[in-house]
Parts: sequence; C-alpha cells; structure tokens
Amino acid sequence: MQFEGAVIKEQGQTFAVVIVKPHVLQSSATCENTRNGFSRHFPGMPIILMAQNSRGVPTYHGRTDIAKFLAKLHPSQIPWKRYTV
Repeated sequence: MQFEGAVIKEQGQTFAVVIVKPHVLQSSATCENTRNGFSRHFPGMPIILMAQNSRGVPTYHGRTDIAKFLAKLHPSQIPWKRYTV
C-alpha cells in the first residue's frame, strides 16, 4: 500500500497529515476508521486527514487547532512524502 503523508513538528507538537479521497471526509465514522488505520504508521501522533476538491482546495479533518493551522498553509508548504507499507 502507498499513501501520501507528512509528519510536521510545529510549536512543540508533532502530528501527521494524510491525503485521502474526498468521500472519506463525508462521514465521521469513515474519518475515524481511516484515522485509526493510519495510527499504526504514526504512533502517538494526532492524525489529520486532508482531501482536495476538483479545484485543488484542501479540506482538513481532525484536531481543530491543527486543522486551522494547516488551513493557513498552501499545500506546497507541507513536506509531503510517499509512504510504502
């Protein structure tokens, strides 16, 4: 399995951001299941899910303070990495 994600350290907090398909963010249960699935790859870190619409505009789902921080960034400012697991 491959996925795009990033680990970010900001203001003393380390968290992960993972790119998902837009339909994942349409259900709280799906978000939680997806986050739980990625938790083994990012142990002990809050996980934020990110999806982009057809125009490339990102939406973040997860801890509110982190999601608000990420919303202020352009996606190109996030240090994305392809993970193979």
